[in-house]
Amino acid sequence: MSQEETGIYIFCAIQTNEDDQFGSIEMEGEKRETFTIRYKDSAMVAAEVPMKIYHPKKDNLLMHQGAVSLVMDKKDTVIPISFGNVFQSKEDVKALLENLYPQFEKLFPAIKGKVELGLKVIGKKEWLEEMVKDNPEVEKMSTAVKGKSESAGYYDRIKLGGMAQKLFASLQNEIKQEVFTPLEETAEAAKANDPLGEKMLLNASFLIDRDKEELFDEKVNEAHEKWKDKVDFNYSGPWPAYNFVNIRLKVEES
Repeated sequence: MSQEETGIYIFCAIQTNEDDQFGSIEMEGEKRETFTIRYKDSAMVAAEVPMKIYHPKKDNLLMHQGAVSLVMDKKDTVIPISFGNVFQSKEDVKALLENLYPQFEKLFPAIKGKVELGLKVIGKKEWLEEMVKDNPEVEKMSTAVKGKSESAGYYDRIKLGGMAQKLFASLQNEIKQEVFTPLEETAEAAKANDPLGEKMLLNASFLIDRDKEELFDEKVNEAHEKWKDKVDFNYSGPWPAYNFVNIRLKVEES
């Protein structure tokens, strides 16, 4: 296999009847022109790249997201494709498109004019510590553990860990009711994903109609205003519907 062999890298699928242009992207230091490969009213946005495995390093992931953002600026129906899919030829991509088209036919109307917004809510260290301190059961057990040797306090420590976990779960539940539920009302769909890290209280994705994006932003700001002394908000997007689209790509082994 020669070093110069090229492949076709795919970024996302769109609904279109045109040969759309989205300009060029920079991939591992090289400028690459994007183009579309079409089937019926669907197309893959792709670029010609060296045929190899692309690792999900930060620069590569940002490049992938950047290319999809370029498409989102011009198109209102964008189906995201996961990072790192390279095919041997345009024909292979066209065959994939034909394969996926029955899924796309259902997805296009479901995500037309919609975007995904992400919200992570992270508890501030001082507030979380205060909540633990103000919990009489945890405080009592914590004092009991301090006075004992490592081996003698072993079960107490397990119990203390369990209590702290229970307290944290109740805070997560409170944030879900106070922040997630009101936002869910404005969304077309919403998902509470598993929180990442020990201070995260909410890791949510929302599918929003572009027309309601401003209203949704206002609701996020209202919630932030109410909770800003206790938590940090990490609000991101708009993205294509990564958390609401389940495309099974069958990439053939080369």
